[in-house]
Amino acid sequence: MQIQHASKRRCERRGAFHLVLSKQSLFAFCILQFALLTACGTPPPRDPDVLVVVARVGPNNLHPLKANDEGTARVSQLMFDYLMDIGDDLRPQPSLLERLEMPDPTTYVGYLRRGVTFHDGRALTSKDVVSTYSRFLDPAYISPQKGAFTVMTGVRALDAYTVQFTLKEPFAAFPLANLVPIPILPDGVSDAALAKAPIGSGPYRFVRYDVDDKVVMTRFDGYWDGAPRNAGVEFRIVPDDTMRSLELRKKTADLMINDVPPDITHSFEERGGYRVTRAPGLDFSYVGFNMRDPILSDKRVRHAIGYAIDREAIVKYLRRGLATQATGLIPPLAWAYEPGIRTFGYDPQRAMQLLDEAGYPDPDGPDGPLSRLNLQLKISTNEEYRLQSTVIQQDLRKVGINLELRSYELATMLADLVKGNFQMTSLQWVGGAMLDPDILRRVYHSSQVPPAGFNRGFYSNPEVDRFIDLASKAIGEAERKRLYGEAQKIIAEDLPYIPLWNRTNVIVSQASLEGLHLNPVSDFRALKDVKRVAVP
Repeated sequence: MQIQHASKRRCERRGAFHLVLSKQSLFAFCILQFALLTACGTPPPRDPDVLVVVARVGPNNLHPLKANDEGTARVSQLMFDYLMDIGDDLRPQPSLLERLEMPDPTTYVGYLRRGVTFHDGRALTSKDVVSTYSRFLDPAYISPQKGAFTVMTGVRALDAYTVQFTLKEPFAAFPLANLVPIPILPDGVSDAALAKAPIGSGPYRFVRYDVDDKVVMTRFDGYWDGAPRNAGVEFRIVPDDTMRSLELRKKTADLMINDVPPDITHSFEERGGYRVTRAPGLDFSYVGFNMRDPILSDKRVRHAIGYAIDREAIVKYLRRGLATQATGLIPPLAWAYEPGIRTFGYDPQRAMQLLDEAGYPDPDGPDGPLSRLNLQLKISTNEEYRLQSTVIQQDLRKVGINLELRSYELATMLADLVKGNFQMTSLQWVGGAMLDPDILRRVYHSSQVPPAGFNRGFYSNPEVDRFIDLASKAIGEAERKRLYGEAQKIIAEDLPYIPLWNRTNVIVSQASLEGLHLNPVSDFRALKDVKRVAVP
């Protein structure tokens, strides 16, 4: 983390030491850090009408079509608009589009809302939509989202506010897979310019990005859906969990959204004087395998690891109940969720039996120091994930697997994953990506290895490909659900991912804020409805 003031840097060094945090030690540590920082002087005054959000990661790339990270997605939600959004029923609903029609199974016609302007004052028209979506038809264009556009063959403007999308075959997931997640960019602005200074039509205008420090945005008074109730948002990047909580305690920050470790959430609830808001969420934590690795290509080894991890203990103790055990990439809240898939409960004896069958016997008995095999897990530097990975490391050690943990900055880690330079990894899918089952194609279809899609583990099963292809072309929801369900069953058996948990969404904020709300996708655009009020 880059700290702006030298006095704060000195104070951070004085208090920088590592603890494995229990509830009591965390509280004591926070008080100590608070005392040290407070002694170093009063922070400069700030505009009370600007919301300061503290987050553990910042954007890797301000261009919303060029990045696949959580930080970019969050700030993009504040600065850009989308043709459709996710409604409270978790179905697509109009946003920039007033309505969407399907005159035939391979044609969609969208009618744009009038009166929408970009931050530079230009009207948003069908020309901008065509310019945005045409990028995905260019074979030379590189984007991690391009894999969702293998079915689209054309996009054209019928008039200034009407757009036609043409598909090569029926694709019922098109509204949710292609119209919800793609921000509309202004025509004529280069990708290089957008990466430095984004111009969107969302509720906030870009001001500046101090790399690894903060993204500053100001209210867009001309926003078509009503100007935000606050003057702007400062998205402050604070990687350290304890330092983020101290920002709230010192009142130099206003809120944290989902970047609140369970122990810290618990300490704020016990302390009182803050708003702690919970709601069911979709974020999905998992352990992923490189299926080309000679050890992990054996399904018995993957199953053994699945049985060795005590996910119930992770949810109950490490996450303090702020999650539910996941069964797969499609969450239970989604309409295509398949409940009848294989799951892996905690069973160390079964894990050791499978390792024996796979040819990795215990060389010196259960109490000996030697391991059956050695594996490596790549993770980010996020403390919450490092602690969880330590628990997984201990679980695997009990069945004779030596797991080496390697932590990297997120951008470096993602670059390695794209290249296939890993054995195991632990990451998180965030937001509404999992609402439509087409995410199964993006992650598990053999055609979706990077850079085309997100099949970073090089998973391949012809039957999974076949069911996903059939489901993509099916029109009726019942048939789509059946076909995607068959794919989910095979994937759960093959276990390219070990599902860990689905997050419970949490906002911790100052008591002076009103208008906070959470939907399952934890869309940051909800910040436009937040304002500061007097606290009695």
